[in-house]
Amino acid sequence: MPPSQVKLPAGYAPAFAVGYSDGEGNLVLAGTADPLPVALGSGSIEVQLAESAPPPEPLAGSASTSGLAGPFAPVAGRAVTLALAGAWEGTVQLTRSTDSGVTRLPLTAGGLPWGLYTANACEAAWWESEDGAELYLEITLASGEVEYRIAQ
Repeated sequence: MPPSQVKLPAGYAPAFAVGYSDGEGNLVLAGTADPLPVALGSGSIEVQLAESAPPPEPLAGSASTSGLAGPFAPVAGRAVTLALAGAWEGTVQLTRSTDSGVTRLPLTAGGLPWGLYTANACEAAWWESEDGAELYLEITLASGEVEYRIAQ
């Protein structure tokens, strides 16, 4: 038997419903009067507590020669925003350390370079998950001056 073909416009629409269990275990259909009881959250108590911690002071400055800027000690469980501005040529690499800067590793995602910049940018560059980690900027300039700011 050949498969059935559905041709539009059809004279019907399939109906689906979403529901949840109320405090007594009864099904309540979600709707305008009864929206789904959800809240945005991070999923762990430790991160939720960190989200109430005050953010660290931003790391901001400018560089006209190659060098190192940092450390910036982010609060775990929050995005880290990096802004780069100015007329410059070179690279700015965001690196991470868990031993007070003795070892600084470049950020990667899926084994590929991450947080490596050759032009001005303003973006959430990292999401820190570990207390005590520090971020640094390794600046290698060919010319110009770069202004930088790392903040949460």
